[in-house]
Amino acid sequence: MELRKGAHAPVPTSLLAVVVSWRSTHTVDAHALLVTESGLVRGDRDFVFFNAPRHASQAVTLDQEPTPGTARLSISLPRTEPDVARIVISASLDDATFDQLPELTLTVHAADGPIAQFTIDGIEDVQAMMFGEFYRRDGQWRFRAIGQGWAGGLAGLATEFGVTVDEPTAGRANAGSSIPTRPTHAAMGQFEGSPDHRHRAITPAAAYPLDEVPPPTHAPALTRRVIDVPPPPPEDPELADWHPDPETPDQLRWWDGDEWTASVHPYVHDQRTRCTRCGNPLRRKLFGGHGPCKNCADEIEEFLTHWRNRARRVLAGPGTMSQEWTDVWAALRFQRIDAERGRALLHEAGLTQVERMVAFAFADGEVFAEELAAFEHVVSELALSGGIVDDLRRRMHRGRTLSRLRAGELPTVNTPGLHLDPDERVHLDLPAVHVRMLARGPRNTEGRLIGSSKKLRFVGHGTGIELLWNRVVSVHPEHGTVILAATSARGGATFGVADPDYVAAALEGALRVSKRLVLAPGQLDSRSIPQDVKAQVWQRDGGACVECGDGHYLEFDHIIPLSRGGATSATNLQILCRACNRAKGARI
Repeated sequence: MELRKGAHAPVPTSLLAVVVSWRSTHTVDAHALLVTESGLVRGDRDFVFFNAPRHASQAVTLDQEPTPGTARLSISLPRTEPDVARIVISASLDDATFDQLPELTLTVHAADGPIAQFTIDGIEDVQAMMFGEFYRRDGQWRFRAIGQGWAGGLAGLATEFGVTVDEPTAGRANAGSSIPTRPTHAAMGQFEGSPDHRHRAITPAAAYPLDEVPPPTHAPALTRRVIDVPPPPPEDPELADWHPDPETPDQLRWWDGDEWTASVHPYVHDQRTRCTRCGNPLRRKLFGGHGPCKNCADEIEEFLTHWRNRARRVLAGPGTMSQEWTDVWAALRFQRIDAERGRALLHEAGLTQVERMVAFAFADGEVFAEELAAFEHVVSELALSGGIVDDLRRRMHRGRTLSRLRAGELPTVNTPGLHLDPDERVHLDLPAVHVRMLARGPRNTEGRLIGSSKKLRFVGHGTGIELLWNRVVSVHPEHGTVILAATSARGGATFGVADPDYVAAALEGALRVSKRLVLAPGQLDSRSIPQDVKAQVWQRDGGACVECGDGHYLEFDHIIPLSRGGATSATNLQILCRACNRAKGARI
């Protein structure tokens, strides 16, 4: 698509290439500015040019070895940060002006070829130009052809968008003239009044009376040596930590996760005889070796006293996936304290937290993927291990498996020899005992329990049962058996199985799928306990069993069961350990 000055066109949200081409031996430096809705860059790092050829977000990359007669930028629109409203495409010359370049053209390429072309004409005697810009509109990206010159050169263009230029030198022969360093008058006349153009209106010098012409402004000459280019980020730019100083290798500099700071400290080469934290010599022990640094030991002890309290508050509050948790560990690294020492201080608090997370997850009888991920994150962050943690992990994974079954994520079992309907699938096939209550006592019949997408079958010696799912009311485990309540004349059925919880969850999932009762993602069961109620009960009972005081394997218990009209409220909830809860269930 051929564009004229002021025209715009949609572009795909993908990786694009912007190529500036001309027919001469001059060298053109292409650059890009990532600006916000205010029309300014967020910082000097949003200026991509020859001394900073790659943006930190990887949204813009400058080709440093383009084909002669061209300048090239790679624009990755999917990687562009939400704060960036526009990507301004510009270029500059050191040894000529743009009116001396014949056939000056900008072409935008997508994966399948050119999608927009802009041939610039009517160029003035300028050394910097803004060719066009990519901008957001209604959730899509568009490109606007501008062709606007800057009489002040690259320095004037850069400072217009908020880039700081260090060295105030004038590089052009006509820098002492009264040419304004803002966009040229002709260019501004083309775009002034456009609602989409965000540059401030400029009053040309000719508009002033002869005796009131403002003094000339001298834009700093921007060359490859005068820009204060920030050093490249470390390998892991999202982690705040000490790294070798890119400018002074013999010292470490603090990277705060966004940029290099002024905080530095010497790099200790002899870490055997000197303190790695302050660099002072270590005291020699009487029988060989070196003792700890006394000054640092006192400072670290004082710091950790406050750090531990802060870390505990964040652990029990926002959690280990929050920015507050990241800041807690960044503070520890800034003090150059080993992370293992911090984890040791938080070991007991971490065990208490995972116990709390498991109790909260099982309070509703459902373990969601987010709860399992949060549990694993805490265990990983604090390097928790041991029998208690392993048992809690098994419970969480087991609970997640049962929740997925109840939600309808059922396995498919191959059952050769069983006659099935064309669209019927078997989800369960295992040994079971059919328990029937007769006048002279229970009668047990061994056989196989088969649950499919349409019905439940029990096949035993000389007997068999079939229950369509539309006749089944409920499924639940009880005292080592699975009980089905049905609307048939004979009522439901009771089966003894090796794993009643798993079987009940699978049958309940098949029942929900058949009756289209599967909960939508994120939807909670009506029996779920609100998070604020869980927190209130946990705080009231002190995070321990109200019967025996044990702090492990805790569960939320309804004092009056839901089946008997009990409410899901703080007054009807208590915390019991697993043993006390089972003992209560046996009594009921």
